Amino acid sequence: MKTIQISHPHGYNKEDLPATVLALGYFDGVHLGHRQVIKCAKEMAEIRGYESAVMTFDPHPSVMLGKKSRDIKYITPLEEKKRLIKDLGINRLYIVDFTHDFANLLPQQFVDQYIIGLNVKHIVAGFDFTYGKLGKGTMDTMPLYSRNEFTQTTIAKLTHNDQKISSTLIRQLLAEGNVHNLPGLLGRYYLISGIVVDGDKRGRTIGFPTANIRLNGNYLTPPTGVYAVRLNVKGQWHQGVCNIGYKPTFNNEEKQQSIEVHIFDFNDTIYGDDVYLEWHKRLRDERKFENILELVQQINLDKTQAISYFEKISEQTCFLS
Repeated sequence: MKTIQISHPHGYNKEDLPATVLALGYFDGVHLGHRQVIKCAKEMAEIRGYESAVMTFDPHPSVMLGKKSRDIKYITPLEEKKRLIKDLGINRLYIVDFTHDFANLLPQQFVDQYIIGLNVKHIVAGFDFTYGKLGKGTMDTMPLYSRNEFTQTTIAKLTHNDQKISSTLIRQLLAEGNVHNLPGLLGRYYLISGIVVDGDKRGRTIGFPTANIRLNGNYLTPPTGVYAVRLNVKGQWHQGVCNIGYKPTFNNEEKQQSIEVHIFDFNDTIYGDDVYLEWHKRLRDERKFENILELVQQINLDKTQAISYFEKISEQTCFLS
């Protein structure tokens, strides 16, 4: 996949670019609704003999518009979004810098410069995609601005359990810790990437060594608590339990939040390794224990509960297959 970063005003000439079918959207999460848009663009490009392309924007429009701070958390930070889009087999990815000047383009100017001007022959977007100053342009009005240079496909609302699949709903479920409900929206378990860093090694002293994870981007994370998780290390998936929080049993006052994973039946040294952390099920709240013995007993219970969970979903997978 070729990635093209675009700053406004861009200097690309239509004649120098391949004809494309373009999927338009912000695509935070690259959830099932987003995937439907992107896969439709890919399929139509193959049918028509064009290249497939995706256009997304950075940072989130709400940052530039002052509705959110620049440290906004994402379901899929830009690098993760790029990885997921690449995995869908797209030829070209346009990342447009979302600046004040870009946001102030009128709908016709956006279409002229960022669709017609990039040699797009067909666009695909969700029914609620908007463009141009104050989001005045819609998919219903797109034909008015097309100058008969391209055609379009509008993807209808996709639902799960009678709710619209959306980044907003995914954010809500994450904030509630309901990570087990996310596969129905994302098409996968919620995933974050990070690097294993040196920790305080307290877990090792009580028989539960942990991998301390530092995130590789501004990821949204579930609330503090203990979760059944899987960790991908060196291309291999391992089951475990994760504590995200402030380790109140050891700390008298809150410090920086940590993400620590105890990997079952694992003794390798992995400091400095890049890992993927997959969130499966919330087991309990984080809480302070009166002594280390109580903590150890609870961790054993957490481990037993997580193992039982993974055995159950493994049986379900076998049954479904």
